[in-house]
Amino acid sequence: MIRRLQFGLIAMVLLVAAFSTGADFVFFLVYLGILVVGGAYLITRSGLADLEAGYVLDRPHAQVGDALRATYTVRNPSRIPKLWLEVYNPTSLPVAIPGRALALGSRSERSWVARVPLSRRGHFRVDPMVIRTGDAFGLFESYASVGAPSTVIVYPRVEVLPRWRLPAATLEGTRASPERTLQTTAMATSVRPYVPGDAYNRIHWKSSARHQELQIKEFDLEQTADVWIFLDLERSAHTGSGDAATIETAVRVAASIGSRALGDNRSLGFAAVGARRAVLPADRGPRQQQKLLQLLAAVDADGGMPLRDLLIEGLARLRRGMTAVIVTPSLERDWIRPLATLRRRGIGAAVCVLDPVAHEDETRRTRATAVMGDPEHEARTREARARDARALRHALAEHDLPVHFLVPARPIGEQIVTIPPSGAGVARP
Repeated sequence: MIRRLQFGLIAMVLLVAAFSTGADFVFFLVYLGILVVGGAYLITRSGLADLEAGYVLDRPHAQVGDALRATYTVRNPSRIPKLWLEVYNPTSLPVAIPGRALALGSRSERSWVARVPLSRRGHFRVDPMVIRTGDAFGLFESYASVGAPSTVIVYPRVEVLPRWRLPAATLEGTRASPERTLQTTAMATSVRPYVPGDAYNRIHWKSSARHQELQIKEFDLEQTADVWIFLDLERSAHTGSGDAATIETAVRVAASIGSRALGDNRSLGFAAVGARRAVLPADRGPRQQQKLLQLLAAVDADGGMPLRDLLIEGLARLRRGMTAVIVTPSLERDWIRPLATLRRRGIGAAVCVLDPVAHEDETRRTRATAVMGDPEHEARTREARARDARALRHALAEHDLPVHFLVPARPIGEQIVTIPPSGAGVARP
């Protein structure tokens, strides 16, 4: 816009000079300016004519640490070359998809792949591809949008927990009973010869062909115990920023524990209250894992419900044989009382506490420009939180509740470890 005003001012000066002086050279400059401006306008108007373009994203879902690939194709089927094109996608991704400026000859085509690292979980929008062209002087521009908007869901990173087992409850969730059942279950463990009265839908045809006689599948009675994850999203309890934020560690812990539970053939439920209430009814299988990761990709520490209220409300859903897993950065002790009643009801429990002091220290270490406050005040705050953490450890140990204190910048699988039966009730990283 500024360049147009500049050219317009120069054109007015030349016109006034030409008609006031009558000099041929000034009229030549006027005619040359008209030719340049008209040519620039025509080039811009024809810059996107007969142009074919498109883009494809390689995946709608990914995990933190993956790379998103966008494949672009721009084709010029006309005889008129395209002197200058700019191609890009507006997006809300943390790292923008790199655009490209190019020129296309007559009846030519260009294709390329842009890679974007996915460094943060969340639901992100990729707007339609924009193609922009203009003239060499920047007087005119022309735009065109291609395609439809897309949504990319970046799941939190799931870590392996090789040395951790879910707390035992009244029902063992990953064991099969040696008792055979007439019901059809997911655990077909053996075959036997056919006897009159067996259902035809239980015939195992591959084994029948191998043994040259009909073979019937036998099923074991599966005993399962549900797992419920309660994630604390209270705004005042969380601290830190970036990857060192307690909410990021909490999300990774919930995703890892949920994936481990589903891998152990447990039914998994999830409950959290942030700006919106998120409750995932207990279910099992890959689809349940996808639902859990989609919820965890969108949650944030923006809730107002204390953990105590969340547990009082959510523990009513639990019945005998289930297991409750609590993930929280809160050092308050008022939420321990609801957990203390679970053992009498035959419900197992495990607590994962995110160390707020360690997360704040990691935030200061990773930030390029840390804001330094009063050293004495920070020292008093750290000492008070350390006392609260020790008191929380002892309170959980009194009720024999296994607890894991987690710090950032360390693999979760090294911090969540099953305690030997002779060990204490507190697991330390």
